[in-house]
Amino acid sequence: MSIEKKIVALKESIPAHVTLVAVSKTKPNEDLQEAYDAGQRIFGENKVQEMTRKWEKLPKDIQWHMIGHVQRNKVKYMASFVSLIHGVDSFKLLKEINKQGKKNHKKIPCLLQIHIAEEDTKFGFDEKELLELVQDKAFLELDHVEIKGLMGMATFTDDKNQIRREFKSLNTLFQGLKTTLDGLEILSMGMSGDYQIAIEEGSTMVRIGSSIFGARDYV
Repeated sequence: MSIEKKIVALKESIPAHVTLVAVSKTKPNEDLQEAYDAGQRIFGENKVQEMTRKWEKLPKDIQWHMIGHVQRNKVKYMASFVSLIHGVDSFKLLKEINKQGKKNHKKIPCLLQIHIAEEDTKFGFDEKELLELVQDKAFLELDHVEIKGLMGMATFTDDKNQIRREFKSLNTLFQGLKTTLDGLEILSMGMSGDYQIAIEEGSTMVRIGSSIFGARDYV
């Protein structure tokens, strides 16, 4: 099945209130252009340099989402054009994003990454750290960052009940946080292998790569 047909099929299967992020990391511009021609406008990358190269070459109405772990010294390269940073996992990173937002005279939309999986390799705040962060005066003074919601990745497991529990816990946290923070609207959870469960548990944004572009090219 072509990339175009996969995009069309996915959009037909996903509820209208759920945003599809096409995860295009390691994929050539030709693949992204094919998805673009099928109507896809939001693409997710996990390396700032690669995303910047693609931004320079591809249509300018594309919304670029940084979905990978972000190093603070790389924020400056994407600050002028990034539409959403998914993996904000520390206050130090938030401060740097705020600094670069100020330099570019814009508020940079962000999602706070929450650690919900059992694996130690995943980044993110735990619930206690999150609640401390959003009540911190220094956090509230960041005026060039716009917190749009939360993001989390479930444990990589075949146990669908565990995946469902983890997504449910993130949605519960998200709903509770709405009473504290204004403007929360995005709950980014779910990838190619578990996005249907994520949607059932309240996801409003899914990040899908291999189901569109095929297996990732490791370089």
